[in-house]
Amino acid sequence: MTARGTDSDSDLDSADVVVVGGGPTGCAAAVFTARYGLDTVVFDRGNAALRRCAYLENYLGFPAGIGVDTFTALVHEHLAEVGADYVADMVVSVERPGDESEVTDASETESDADDADAPRFVVRTQEGRRVEADYVVAAAWYDGDYLRGLDDDDAMFEEHDHHGEVHEHFDSDYADGDGRTPVEGLYVAAPSGDRNAQVGIAAGQGGHVARCLIEDRRRERGFPGDLARHYDWLRADTEFHGEWGDRDRWREWFESEVPDDADVDDERLADLRESYIDRAFDTRRTDREVEAAESRGIRRLVETIGTERVLDALPDEALADYLDGRELGGVEQ
Repeated sequence: MTARGTDSDSDLDSADVVVVGGGPTGCAAAVFTARYGLDTVVFDRGNAALRRCAYLENYLGFPAGIGVDTFTALVHEHLAEVGADYVADMVVSVERPGDESEVTDASETESDADDADAPRFVVRTQEGRRVEADYVVAAAWYDGDYLRGLDDDDAMFEEHDHHGEVHEHFDSDYADGDGRTPVEGLYVAAPSGDRNAQVGIAAGQGGHVARCLIEDRRRERGFPGDLARHYDWLRADTEFHGEWGDRDRWREWFESEVPDDADVDDERLADLRESYIDRAFDTRRTDREVEAAESRGIRRLVETIGTERVLDALPDEALADYLDGRELGGVEQ
């Protein structure tokens, strides 16, 4: 988080994206937005549905399962790796600038409202943090009460009868299937019904909603049609051989994808085209780079789990071979 036009001693910070909830849904969303380059902060404190799980056995990639604490540590390390901030604090409200109760200078509020660069939201936390954000991703499983007031007609809440008593709770159908809501800049990844009930599905839900947020942001910046979509992957060097190693070929392809009715002036479209191609070429990885990434990935995994735990998990014979090799200089020199 960084200060946005404030005195150095101010408690006002800013982020592109605030994610409320640090479970698999919220953290997956944050990984996608942070990898895209959006300044992302995750606030997490309170009830965690994952903690109800004794041991995680059905998350893809862990053949014999993984402990909840270990999985959580890996998730948090992933956030740090991509540059997202994880803050153990609870969000108590999300407001629009100018709706805040302590604002008394009407002229200042009007000026902020007219500023095209003004953030859409002010996020407040239990410990007194105040963060301006352009996007908010709701990913807290149990409660959406912190969003109350963003929707003028309170359509995001519904009443239900429980043993003769009427209760009001966040409507999990308020957002559409992609997490978009009628409130511009607000996305809901959780609560989202059964899509949050299992860790593997919840992570996919968070990633999908984040991709929709990124697509919308790209549209706001002028990317027309399907060019607004973003796919987060790295490409093998071989994919840039031949004609696709030529930027002019990419320019031809980009122009062919622009809809006839696109409302973007030529100069802006040219800038968008070059940034699109730059980002595509930035995903290019040689075999050597892939090998180095694989080695670093395994090393970071072991560092997070703990070297002693990894060694303890080895069969006695394998551990003896490892130690013998190391003593002879065959493993570490």
